[in-house]
Order: sequence, then structure tokens, then C-alpha cells
Amino acid sequence: MARGGGRSRFQISLRASERRALKRVARSQAVPHRQVVRARIVLDAAAGLPNALIARRVGVAPNTVRKWRKRFCTHGYAGLRDRPRPGRPRVFAAAVVAEVKAIACELPATHNVPVSRWSLAELRAEVIASGLAAEVSTATVRRWLCQDAIRPWQHRSWIFPRDPDFAAKAARVLDLYARVFRGEALAAGEYVISADEKTSIQARCRCHRTLPPGRTRVMRVEHEYERGGALASLAAWDIHRARLFGRCEPATGIEPFGRLVAQVMTVEPYCSAERVFGWSTTAAPTAARHRSTGSSGNGPTCGWSTCRCTPGG
Repeated sequence: MARGGGRSRFQISLRASERRALKRVARSQAVPHRQVVRARIVLDAAAGLPNALIARRVGVAPNTVRKWRKRFCTHGYAGLRDRPRPGRPRVFAAAVVAEVKAIACELPATHNVPVSRWSLAELRAEVIASGLAAEVSTATVRRWLCQDAIRPWQHRSWIFPRDPDFAAKAARVLDLYARVFRGEALAAGEYVISADEKTSIQARCRCHRTLPPGRTRVMRVEHEYERGGALASLAAWDIHRARLFGRCEPATGIEPFGRLVAQVMTVEPYCSAERVFGWSTTAAPTAARHRSTGSSGNGPTCGWSTCRCTPGG
């Protein structure tokens, strides 16, 4: 191997794909700096520059240039990665780590732990109590769980469908979202409306006025308030045209919902449409099977259903 500015016996010839990948790394601001340096060394070496000049351009020692030039010639692009190092011996066996992950994927009640979901502290305590480890830190437990993106302290709520015909009814709704009804595509003059309600919206009157923010001071809101009653908000959403209708009512039920339907069906283009499909996702129990049908004959027809996941037609 040549020393200094002589010609190296490890000459590099790059394929087009390798050159693109190396240039992308050399210009990146997101990859580690050591990877950028190695990519620049290989690109300069492929351009025919001597080791001494590459070292000055990149800002490393000539021995570093020789090392990565030889590594690339021997192992290709994969040779620029760090090789595995022995490091410190494992403190915990792989079986222990797997057992901890298995516990994190079980409900705490399975282990008679009186919490709804695992925290790192509770999980660490259970690992020690079960005899898997005499001592382990929460940081170590977190690192083990992060390897498989396990986060038992997070949860997502869901509602179990109680209707035995839920699948069939939900399929009709999903078809309408795709503008399909009974296997046929909807025409341009047909519309799909989804309605929903928000109950018990409290009107609160603060006992003292709110103070605006100032220098080194955030806005201050009085904690005490007087109740001004509660209202219900009803809304209808044209799914495919992003048009919203809304109204406030003192309560929910058949009559308020009927007024929302009338609000939609008395304006264009819905009042003169061929068909309007609509449903309410959270209907009151008294409105569970209610339908209001528009004019018959040659005029427009409207089928609204307040049964869960049951569009009218």
C-alpha cells in the first residue's frame, strides 16, 4: 500500500447505484457524522485522489482514509457500517428479557396486581417480585420494551358491537362512504349525509373576568363559574362534499333530530336530489327505528335512519 501521496493499491470503482447512495449520505444532515466522513472518503477515492489529499479534504488522518478505502474494496458498501463489538458481557439473559416483555403484554390482573395498566415502576416491581431478576432499573425495562415498541401504559378505548347484525349494517354504511348502494354506484345527483350529536354542553359563566396575558404572565382564568344550563349540538355532514349543517337544541330526541333533517332537506341541492341517504351514529333510544320519508311519486325521496349503522333507503 502506498504511503503519503502515492497511488493506493486499493482502487475503487463505483456502480451508479453505489454512487447515488454515497452522495445521498455525504450530503445528509440526519445520518451520523462518521457515516458522512466515510462516504466522502470513498467518493474522493473513486475520483482518483491520493490518500493524503483525501485526508486533508475530509479532515481525518491518512490512516483513517486507508482503513475505509480498504474496507470498501473488500466488503463493498456494507463495509462502511460499524462492525459488532464485544462490549460488556450481558447482565440479563435473553430469556429474562423475553419474560419481561411477555409480562408487559399481559393484563396486570393476570398477576394479581391491582392496577388497570402497567407503568414502568409497577412492571419493574413485578419482575423483581416474580424472581426474574434480583434488581433491575426502570430505564433498563424501558429499553427492553422499546426494542419491540411495547407501551403497556398506553391504551385505546373501543366499543364492542352488541347488535348481532352489526356486520351487515356496517357494510351498508361503508358502501355508502364509497358511494355504492346495493351494488350500484350512486349517481351525481345523489347525496350521503352522516349525522351526530353532542349532548350536555354546559354554558359556564365565570364569576370574574378573564385577565389577558402580559409580560412573563400567562392568561388567567377564574376557576369558579356559574352554570348557565346545558345544550345539545346536532350536526349533519355531507360526506363527499364536505358541507356541514348544525344546530343547538335544549335536548335530543326524535323532534330535534327531525328539525335537523328538515334543515338539510329544505335547501339545495338536497331538496331536489334524486336520493339522499342519511343516518345518525348516536341516536336516542326512543328514536332507534324512526324513519322520515320524503315525497313519493316522481319527486325526490329521502330515507333517514337513526338506527346505529343502519342507513335508510
